[in-house]
Amino acid sequence: MAIDPRQLRPGELCRLLNSTPLGEVISERQLHRHRTRAGFRVAADGDTARVDLFRYVAWLASTRHEPKSDPAEAEDYEAYRDRKAREARAMSLSGRDIGDLPEVDDAARKDRARGDFRFFCEAYFPQTFHLRWSADHLKVIAKIEQAVLEGGLFAMAMPRGSGKTSLCEIACLWAMLFGHRGFVALIGSDEEHAADMLDSIKAELENSDVLAADFPEVCHPIRSLEGITQRAAGQLYQGKQTHIGWTAKEIVLPTIDGSAASGAIIRVAGITGRIRGMKFKRADGQSVRPSLVLIDDPQTDESARSPSQCANRERVLAGAVLGLAGPGEKIAGLMTVTVVRPDDLADRLLDRDKHPQWQGERTKMMYSLPSDEALWAKYAEIRADGLRNDRGLKAATAFYKRNRKAMDAGAEIAWPERYNHDELSAIQHAMNLRLQNEAAFFAEYQNEPLPEIEADDDLLTVDQIASKLSGIARGQVPLGCSHLTMFVDVQGKALFWLVAAWEDDFTGHVIDYGTEPDQQVDYFTLRDIRKTLAMSTPRAGVEGAIYAGLERLCDRLLGREWERDDGAAVRIDRCLIDANWGTSTDVVYQFCRQSPHATLLLPSHGRYVGASSIPFSDYKRKRGERIGLNWRVPMVTGKRAVRHVVFDTNFWKSFVHARLAVPMGDPGSLALFGNKPEAHRLLAEHLTAEYRVKTEGRGRTVDEWKLRVAGLDNHWLDCLVGSAVAASMQGAVLFGTDLKPTSKPRVRLSELKRQHS
Repeated sequence: MAIDPRQLRPGELCRLLNSTPLGEVISERQLHRHRTRAGFRVAADGDTARVDLFRYVAWLASTRHEPKSDPAEAEDYEAYRDRKAREARAMSLSGRDIGDLPEVDDAARKDRARGDFRFFCEAYFPQTFHLRWSADHLKVIAKIEQAVLEGGLFAMAMPRGSGKTSLCEIACLWAMLFGHRGFVALIGSDEEHAADMLDSIKAELENSDVLAADFPEVCHPIRSLEGITQRAAGQLYQGKQTHIGWTAKEIVLPTIDGSAASGAIIRVAGITGRIRGMKFKRADGQSVRPSLVLIDDPQTDESARSPSQCANRERVLAGAVLGLAGPGEKIAGLMTVTVVRPDDLADRLLDRDKHPQWQGERTKMMYSLPSDEALWAKYAEIRADGLRNDRGLKAATAFYKRNRKAMDAGAEIAWPERYNHDELSAIQHAMNLRLQNEAAFFAEYQNEPLPEIEADDDLLTVDQIASKLSGIARGQVPLGCSHLTMFVDVQGKALFWLVAAWEDDFTGHVIDYGTEPDQQVDYFTLRDIRKTLAMSTPRAGVEGAIYAGLERLCDRLLGREWERDDGAAVRIDRCLIDANWGTSTDVVYQFCRQSPHATLLLPSHGRYVGASSIPFSDYKRKRGERIGLNWRVPMVTGKRAVRHVVFDTNFWKSFVHARLAVPMGDPGSLALFGNKPEAHRLLAEHLTAEYRVKTEGRGRTVDEWKLRVAGLDNHWLDCLVGSAVAASMQGAVLFGTDLKPTSKPRVRLSELKRQHS
């Protein structure tokens, strides 16, 4: 096939030139470099993607015979590559170097702010603190300044919207920028909450022009990152690394000679996370620990309603948090709190009798309420009518304007400047908040939550259950107990279990309980559990981890002997395993079929039998079924079938709570082992996680049980219920519940014919 030498593709040209007796004389890579240098001079007419051989040869000849100005300047390709590499490195270094720092804009302003926290807030954050300070603000600012400069602890509860969190965040900035504190720990109710505080501080350092003007040694390197955190590792100042850190959970301010903030650190953590042992190694090799800790709202609504969670967080604050500074060092601490309910964590920390070291300060929106209740009641009616009819607050505000003097009488407001644009005063604003939600007003704005109204119920409290003790050692079976039962509640992360001993009259004793794997801590929740089934069986999936956990648990508890008071050895008679969780049903059935303890095991299914449901007593018994007190064991068929038990959870929850309410010593009482109530607080929380609602339907009244707060752990309640069901299956009978259901007498067909004839 003919080749046009003036219209050659690069590949064709290489093959043509390399086909001579001289062998390979050019590569496609070399040809590419030549085409790049020559440009259009070697391109074919009408097609720049092709090469004109004649033009290419002419260009080579002219290039070869070009006179060299200085032979020393001629360089081969290797030298050229090295030179370009050096140029690239030099450009890279110049790009990484942030250059000279800008001059400080107002040195006098900066110097004054060094020891005056109030002035620092006013001068550098005028948009955040644009209203005039209240007397409470000035008191809090003075306490914050003292804690940062001199050390010590300060806890504050201020009305929502007072800026307490902003004050503390800016206090952390002030402490670091002037070198008052070199390592700040931000601790929230969880790590995500703490990270939000860090984001707020980062935004000020990145975006505040006023800070950048007076603190160029800090803000200029941060702004030079341009939001690209990967640049932090290589950033230079005057040829030296700044060692700046800019991550989601940690900030390390740039190391600059002469900067008071050089190498300062901010790190976040959740109060229930890893706090103990927090430290940081600086670029110079020095290991530092936190010297200032900011704790913002260390409790949640859920934890505030849990005495155990409150006690656990109180221990964390007293131990891990206050010990962050290390041996022999005194930490400075700021804490913002909101009182959710009486005697919660915040309420206890603010009590100077219980925690004098925190110097708690509790401020209010209103220190006294208006005295004319009748006028405010009329105001409330007008306000509600306006809101219902989409007219807003105009009529209510007009009424307040006409009667303002009388309606303001007796009121003492903390912050007169705080009210909305459609309101006339801070007093009206406060009363609107009260009318909107009185409970929230007293809790979040007055820091004096109203006493909680308990439901009209005879259920025992956490303290009452935890105090109902038998004095018998853990794991010991009381004399007179003839039934030993166990229940396992299956969850994806762990197995909850409980062993109970029962007398024939249903007098019961909880003799042991726990989890698999054992958590080895006094307090935990399923959500933040540390030791999981997956960790105990690393290579298994969810089902495999559950199966392995059941094996370990049953071998340990069903395979052992339990000592009775008289020295006799007894074993567990019956063990029920929850088969309702997620995808565990098949796993539980398989385990109950294959286990060496198969004769003791039975899968169980709790059924929510409400008022509108068909009660267990109305089910028609089928041949081969076992029927008991609101439980039944259906007949199953097939070689691989496993018998199981189904029971009414509502009935049995009421049953065990009734047993807990029976006084010690009476028949049918239920008690816990040991003599230390504090050891059973977590168990008691599980047992009180639900409340009952009496509901009518189908001509009967039943208890329907519901969780008090979504997400509360109730797993040991399920375990105690299951153990009681197992005891009933083994023959335990409570007086009054042993009545056999009435059945119609069987009538012969001949008798019916005789009656009709």
